[in-house]
Amino acid sequence: MALAGLGAIIGSFLATVAIRWPAGRSSLAGRSLCDGCGEPVSAQDLVPVVSALWLRGTARCCGARIDPLHGRVEIACALVGLLAGIVASGIAGVLIASFGWMLVLVAALDATEMWIPDPLVAALAIAGVMAGLVLQPPLIDRLIGGAVGFGALWLIGFGYLRLRGREGLGGADPKLFGAIGLWLGWQLLPAVLLTAALVGLGLVAWQLATGRTVAGDDALPFGTYLAVAAYPALLLMVHLAP
Repeated sequence: MALAGLGAIIGSFLATVAIRWPAGRSSLAGRSLCDGCGEPVSAQDLVPVVSALWLRGTARCCGARIDPLHGRVEIACALVGLLAGIVASGIAGVLIASFGWMLVLVAALDATEMWIPDPLVAALAIAGVMAGLVLQPPLIDRLIGGAVGFGALWLIGFGYLRLRGREGLGGADPKLFGAIGLWLGWQLLPAVLLTAALVGLGLVAWQLATGRTVAGDDALPFGTYLAVAAYPALLLMVHLAP
């Protein structure tokens, strides 16, 4: 439960990052500010999930609508922490949760902005290598996973571009899959890729069945689907490890 509570707190920060980073605004300096009017937010209105429910989704200072991304990211990060605490304890649990929290930020940015910043992917990759000091798989499997993950999606994207004359994958997707490989090793990458593809196909089928249209020019946030598929894969790997 401690990791779940910590996750909600971290989620509050990551939601702010997801909203402000694409706009070039800092999320680190000074007090928390209202996204609507820029006024400082009081401590009583910064309790993850609870404050937004208490305020009925509107800011106390100006009445502006609180971006629902705040609550979604906070809940997702709390769930990530809860699941990490179930499968592992101590530093291992913190590392597993950290992987999930970074993936939540990846998913939020890609889903809302179709953008996965290189510094975030680099942090995920570096953490994946360092996690090998505590978690399975061994370093060699992680390095192979990084290379295979990047190479596989890069080749798919390159082949699609040559055949169709337009990009079929975002430039950050191979980097993200490579970073995921540095956490999971190479063995689980096919399952993660298949799961991500099925999630994407399921979303398209749901949109078609409900008459909804895919946002933008039919582009889908594949990085979000990779993130959704990767965290359960790590949880399962740790749970089944001898």
